Amino acid sequence: MKLRDCEVFVVGNPPPYFGGRYFIFVKLVTDNGITGYGECYVATVSPYVIADIIKDIFGRHMQDMNPHQIEPMGRRVHGSGFTHRPDVTMMGAWSGLEMACWDIIGKAADQPVYHLIGGKVRDRLRSYTYIYPDADDHSASVYSDPDVAANRAASYLADGFTALKFDPAGPYTIYDGRQPDREDLARSVAFCRRLREAVGDKADLLFGTHGQFSVSGAKRLAKAIEPYDPLWFEEPTPPDMPERMAEVAAATSIPVATGERLTTRFEFSRVLAHSAASILQMNLGRVGGILEAKKIAAMAETYYAQIAPHLYCGPLVGAANIQIAAASPNFLILESIEQWGGFHAEILTTPIRMEAGYVIVPDAPGLGVELNEDVARQHPYNGDLLHLEMSPDPHDFQPNPKSEN
Repeated sequence: MKLRDCEVFVVGNPPPYFGGRYFIFVKLVTDNGITGYGECYVATVSPYVIADIIKDIFGRHMQDMNPHQIEPMGRRVHGSGFTHRPDVTMMGAWSGLEMACWDIIGKAADQPVYHLIGGKVRDRLRSYTYIYPDADDHSASVYSDPDVAANRAASYLADGFTALKFDPAGPYTIYDGRQPDREDLARSVAFCRRLREAVGDKADLLFGTHGQFSVSGAKRLAKAIEPYDPLWFEEPTPPDMPERMAEVAAATSIPVATGERLTTRFEFSRVLAHSAASILQMNLGRVGGILEAKKIAAMAETYYAQIAPHLYCGPLVGAANIQIAAASPNFLILESIEQWGGFHAEILTTPIRMEAGYVIVPDAPGLGVELNEDVARQHPYNGDLLHLEMSPDPHDFQPNPKSEN
């Protein structure tokens, strides 16, 4: 069995754009007619540039190879062009290709991927969702108004979710990390207070930041929200210096989580070695694929760290996350896009199945889902914007509007 053909789908994600502006899907076909699908989580340059990179990697390092040869192919990609170091763009492109190889391997063996990487530990996976706007709310006030967020939290609780993520601490800029201003702190505390009042002890609060803060700034914010007992404080400082993030982890009782912007076991090993985080949020469309994620999960076990696979993209990364979560003893929780409805269901022939806040692990071979190619072709992405973008301007200080002169 050899890899013969590669096709890339750059799919526009319709409004309300939950999961990003577009998804990058990969299709591989073998010489004996087996099809495998994957997804790349790469947002550094145009998705059509990424599509060309994916095709180049396939032609240069994978075509006519046996799809079982994941380690040799991965080594070729990792060392391509005399680099031999983590590269978030190359590894993101490789992740989707690697994922598609596992889909082929599972289909050839008539087994789900989790049976090929150690076996299933759980039949269902605890899941959380970001607090998104209601379908009828076009103001996006859920991101800035703690009362609106609390009302949405109650509805998610009714759906069975036992954990909810939110990130009220101000904008993300290319100049971070910084000190939180008084408005950042006041809003963060207000969100934690109102959400804790809304969910009580029925759900965990997952406090998200995206590397906005300096070490001392993150310590101040952690101290302010500690009374509301979040399950985690996500990426409190920028991701490139885990040595500094470790200072935040040592200063707070809130577990620190990180990893969505990291790639390969080498970057995650620094997080663990410096005790920068005890919850690892690898995204399987960026980290290097399923085998790399399994190595990271195993490495984390030796530090008594847990994994919480990250997702802000499409459902094929979600399907890969499910496979690694099902086979990992140190799994904590899985990110979902609400209940995997809307376009995340439409783009698959059979949607990811959820029951009362838990993802049900599929029994189908490979990744357990199939891309609906007709839907993918009907929704090409025609925009110029990247999947996600940070503010190009520094964040100006804002006073606490509730303070009195």
